[in-house]
Amino acid sequence: MTTQALTAGIDHVGLSVRDLKQTRDFFVECLHWKQVGEKPEYPAAFVSDGHVMLTLWQVTHQDRLIEFDRKSNVGLHHLALRVGSEEALDEIFRRVSQWPGVKVEFSPENLGPGPKRHTMIYEPGGIRLEFDFDPRLKAAG
Repeated sequence: MTTQALTAGIDHVGLSVRDLKQTRDFFVECLHWKQVGEKPEYPAAFVSDGHVMLTLWQVTHQDRLIEFDRKSNVGLHHLALRVGSEEALDEIFRRVSQWPGVKVEFSPENLGPGPKRHTMIYEPGGIRLEFDFDPRLKAAG
């Protein structure tokens, strides 16, 4: 019997979004991700920061759309994205907090006693995003 994990990390994360263009533009224009593909007939867009790929799927029935509720719905609670420096965390927060339609949950702060720092927002399409910087990972890397 093997004790090693049978998987090797995340290939991509698929997210259903309220407005595909709005969410795609947030990742591409605000966070400087690259659009690496699309499926207009679905519709879907694929975006990547070079480390992770997100598949953004347009919900098809706007009249039956159920808003995100991390405390009541099974599934995504939030998506946490790693940041390489405290300066980058501050720059991301500056950019996202000024982006149209973004709701800030809290500005950069220590996670517990620290030294890890994070911020939490809702992107314009309603997906809850966390941005994390951990100086211990930088020192180890």
